[in-house]
Amino acid sequence: MTGRYVIRRLLQVVPTIVGILLVGFILIHVAPGDPVQALAGDNGDAAYYAFMRHRFGLDLPLPQQFATYARRVLSGDLGTSYASGRSAFDVIVERIPATLLLTTTALVLALVIAIPLGVLAARDTDSIADLGINGIALAVYSAPIFWLGQIAILVFAVRLGIVPVQGMTDAGTLFSGFAYARDIAAHLALPAAVLASHEAVVLARVTRVAMAHELALDYVRTARAKGVSESRVLWRHALPRALTPAITMIGARVGQLLAGAVVVEVVFGWPGLGRLLLAGLEARDIPVLLGMFTLLSFSVALVNLATDCVSAARDHRIRFR
Repeated sequence: MTGRYVIRRLLQVVPTIVGILLVGFILIHVAPGDPVQALAGDNGDAAYYAFMRHRFGLDLPLPQQFATYARRVLSGDLGTSYASGRSAFDVIVERIPATLLLTTTALVLALVIAIPLGVLAARDTDSIADLGINGIALAVYSAPIFWLGQIAILVFAVRLGIVPVQGMTDAGTLFSGFAYARDIAAHLALPAAVLASHEAVVLARVTRVAMAHELALDYVRTARAKGVSESRVLWRHALPRALTPAITMIGARVGQLLAGAVVVEVVFGWPGLGRLLLAGLEARDIPVLLGMFTLLSFSVALVNLATDCVSAARDHRIRFR
């Protein structure tokens, strides 16, 4: 991978960031609801409402509000939360570890499930295993993730009682050390599995198609003709080359993963960015909502950049496309 490819991709990120700032600002401000009324209630007088709008800069023209917002973001200031009076950046950052733990666990779990299933399906296309895996993948992907979460709670938490129902830790307990980690893991298992379900079926399909393509190439037939074992052909020869599309797909689906995490956090009461987003929408807390949109969008853009660079490093042909 040449430095020219990396520089070109970095330059492509700049207009993306500008577009993120503009689109996020427009979407939040055209959404119905008045943040002043959400904060002050419906019983205030006109003078108080005018004072609050002036205090938050909501009485300025939208272009001027956007210029102020963009200048603050570029200087690292996301503004002050209307609801809490704290820095919006601090409010968001304290929720990131919980969301990062959930999404990272779900992604690792999805890879652990998807890659073996994709290899198994590609080893003998149109077999019972292949058709079964494809059928299950279609059924899981067709189900809304909030519905999967509710069914999982009813089955595994309420009826079987093998995992906690909601939250990140047990309320009223003061665990520490290994007991604290075990408590978090118990609460994490079900939401991570639900969030991983959609990602696993997509990655399994991508791996299956890429593996089927590699297994049909001459180098695989040559390896088999030389007496190389089937497991070595699959895992040492074909799979490393088939992983490039899967890596690219991970970057492309970061946005869907984060969107799914928002829904899963609300269903399972997980104290991450999803719960904060819901609270921000209810309170019309524009600085927090804009800050979350900006930070999450930046994260998606950077992860896509990273996966493109990894793919280019694995396949030198990519940088010439």
